[in-house]
Amino acid sequence: MDTLKRKWLKYAVLGILVMGFGFSVLGEGMIAKALGKPILNWFLIGTAGLSLIFAGLSVFGQAVVYKTMIDQKKKDL
Repeated sequence: MDTLKRKWLKYAVLGILVMGFGFSVLGEGMIAKALGKPILNWFLIGTAGLSLIFAGLSVFGQAVVYKTMIDQKKKDL
């Protein structure tokens, strides 16, 4: 069960970090749009930010799976 806890911790932290970075990138895209930068510039930055947010959410979802497995093993004991 120790390996499940390590995986849970790694995935949870990584997911939160990637989501946070994604929100930062998305914010940069919004700033670029507000400053009147070319559409391709802010569109690509915003799309990358959204992709990072959803990637982080997926990684965090896997952490939830590991946490559920840990709780299930505790319940079975």
